[in-house]
Amino acid sequence: MNKKDNFIEAIKTGYSSKGDNIILGGAILDGEPLAEAHVKIPLKTLNRHGLIAGATGTGKTKTIQVFSEQLSNAGIPVLMMDIKGDFSGIAKEGKIQDFITERHTKMNIPYNVASFPVELMSLSKQNGVRLRATVSEFGPVLFSRILDLNDTQAGVVAVIFKYCDDNQMPLLDLKDIKKVINYITEEGKDEIAANYGKISTATTGTILRKIIELEQQGGDLFFGELSFETDDLMRIDENGKGYVNIIRLTDIQDKPKLFSTFMLSLLAEIYQKMPEKGDADQPELVIFIDEAHLIFNEASKALLEQIETIVKLIRSKGIGVYFVTQNPMDVPSGVLAQLGLKIQHALRAFTANDRQAIKKTADNYPTSEYYKTDELLTSLGIGEALVTALNEKGIPTPLVATMMRAPMSRMDILTNDEIDEINTKSKLVKKYAEEIDRESAYEILTKKINEATQASVEQEEQAPSKSSKAEPSTASVVGKSVLKVVTSATFIRGVFGVLTKIFKK
Repeated sequence: MNKKDNFIEAIKTGYSSKGDNIILGGAILDGEPLAEAHVKIPLKTLNRHGLIAGATGTGKTKTIQVFSEQLSNAGIPVLMMDIKGDFSGIAKEGKIQDFITERHTKMNIPYNVASFPVELMSLSKQNGVRLRATVSEFGPVLFSRILDLNDTQAGVVAVIFKYCDDNQMPLLDLKDIKKVINYITEEGKDEIAANYGKISTATTGTILRKIIELEQQGGDLFFGELSFETDDLMRIDENGKGYVNIIRLTDIQDKPKLFSTFMLSLLAEIYQKMPEKGDADQPELVIFIDEAHLIFNEASKALLEQIETIVKLIRSKGIGVYFVTQNPMDVPSGVLAQLGLKIQHALRAFTANDRQAIKKTADNYPTSEYYKTDELLTSLGIGEALVTALNEKGIPTPLVATMMRAPMSRMDILTNDEIDEINTKSKLVKKYAEEIDRESAYEILTKKINEATQASVEQEEQAPSKSSKAEPSTASVVGKSVLKVVTSATFIRGVFGVLTKIFKK
């Protein structure tokens, strides 16, 4: 067989699938797509996580859109963390255009337009389903990791959670935990010292400053009730399509602490609540984290370790996590090693550092007799990518340059009216719209302090005065003072001394 036939056979064998799969596009050899060689990814391997990388404008968002559409069609819900705000068009049908049908003809993949069920979500006050979580749900360990506390400070946080549990004081929002910190430092320091040991005010001061930093990044909007239930991410519509849940994060691009806090809490919550799935035929949920470098660039070592641990464990629950970023080097090596699917769009080499990064990126992919990977990375066109995945047996597939299929839905954002239409029809928007501020640690401690203050005031009012006699007048006080001086022994001796000298004269 010639080179082309060998290549087609290698792709067909490497990307064959006995079970259900999704088709990303057609294989490219020597710059031309081949209609006989489709790049298929088995559904059962999609819980092995993945990476979608590439320079700005190379087609990453459209790849996520294609990926999400096919997952939805297979009845698999999707969660998309949309930083740039350009993903919402998946809710509306696309348009049949000549350049798209021509592209699909080259790959021998039919093209149809379609829309998909969407929920629009928000961590802030944007229109959509409000996402919240309580401080108690985080627990002391995760909450300490988010605040980047040392062991001593984390120990104090553990005491705070224990004290609140022992006294039935829910920690719902940030004002609750701030109130507890103030209380154990001031009015309640003796109570805490007696039952849990002494706590340094310097330590509580540091913790309080860290909480205020989180609060300033929007944490006060995220922490609270009604807490979001992860089961609401797993919905299927009446046509059997999985919901595409889009978290609109356009207003928190400059708040990486809030972004990483939410992401970590969500992954931890899903891991805790989802049952073990084992080797399932398809994932329960696929999560796309756009602009993932915003998490990793600002994350502490402890937070990175926590993310790496959860990514390792969560796939056994049937959850796939896909990181989307410009450069694969943005993802820590510990996380990168867990990723089974890699879709690499073009990289740009403008500087020596860029060229060095491209060489490192090429080394992360399998070698290929059909491509010079480092050269191909800079010459891929828009909507083209290098792909390597895992087959159904968990074996890495051959590296293949791929012409990605086009989205079936709109390749543009929704208008404000369309957003309002989706939110009006949404059952989840109504469910989570109300902010609940039930009695929690803040109210309980405030009441306790007020009652103690009132009791102290009443005790002082009821206490008898020291003397029932009227207060002496100023004249009386002065007179007694003068009399005391005049009758003193020292004064008398002095007077007699003066009189003796006078009589001698």
